[in-house]
Amino acid sequence: MWEYLPPLNDHNLPYPDTIHPIVVHFVMAMVLFAFFCDIIGYFTRNFRLYEVSWWNMFSATISIFIAIIFGQLEAGLAQPYAAVEPVLNLHTLIGWSLSGIIAAITGWRYVIRTRSPEKLPMPYMGLGLVLVIIVCFQVYLGDELVWVYGLHTVPVVEAVKEGILQ
Repeated sequence: MWEYLPPLNDHNLPYPDTIHPIVVHFVMAMVLFAFFCDIIGYFTRNFRLYEVSWWNMFSATISIFIAIIFGQLEAGLAQPYAAVEPVLNLHTLIGWSLSGIIAAITGWRYVIRTRSPEKLPMPYMGLGLVLVIIVCFQVYLGDELVWVYGLHTVPVVEAVKEGILQ
């Protein structure tokens, strides 16, 4: 069975480069832009921005599950060494949690959108701010995995294969 799978490259991936960061940047941008539209829409009373925000959250809800699929695959192929495991585990836990949080907020937003499309309750806006903070922390952890621990970078992949990193 294993002979039918594509060989792994220098990044220890079956495809040219990591896909998780590409997809997850869409999620980050959509969540941050949705919150930005909510804030601007609230203060300017431009309620059309609420519709923009809704569609961004809807798209982020779908995209985060795609990001998680590739994140899980790429985390498994990274062959994490001992020093990186706590950060990778926390990043994974928060990623899965964010999928539920974003889906729940999007569901709540759908209810708000159908009942009173020209109003956003303050608790929703507050939860949006909490979501932005969690997303920013998740970005920090993802950056740490790449820029500090070097997951899927050629020197780290070679060091793990040679047994230098354990």
